[in-house]
Amino acid sequence: MIADLGLRIGSSESAHMNEDAIRHSSFAIRNLSVGVDLVEVRRVTLIAQRYGERFGRRVFTERELADCGMRAESLAARWAAKEAVAKALGTGFGPVGYLDIEVVQDEARCPHVHLHGRAAALAEALGLTRWALSISHDGGMAIAFVVAT
Repeated sequence: MIADLGLRIGSSESAHMNEDAIRHSSFAIRNLSVGVDLVEVRRVTLIAQRYGERFGRRVFTERELADCGMRAESLAARWAAKEAVAKALGTGFGPVGYLDIEVVQDEARCPHVHLHGRAAALAEALGLTRWALSISHDGGMAIAFVVAT
């Protein structure tokens, strides 16, 4: 199967893939983007203590705050998720604002990405229409991993 992809093994170009082979491969995925971020919960706690509700309103939507309140672990996980999504969009924050990326949970408390404003427009331009998100926190750290296609 490696030969089918046009991989050149044992040469200085061993990491090079033949674009035509990938384009015609049955398992090639176009418009695939990933992002990951790790946030220290203590950092979010200190920011929330210092700026209070102003921090919450600047970074999180009303729905996000309703879902997690001001629990530092939940806020850190959502912050990591927003950062991961911004990375998957290829921009980081700046061109895309914190409130353009929303992390909501369904009835089963599974996290989902909802994009608004500039983030939604950029995702559409990139052909990214489906988002899978995993978030977790433990041991004072929160992590998020996102895959978009």
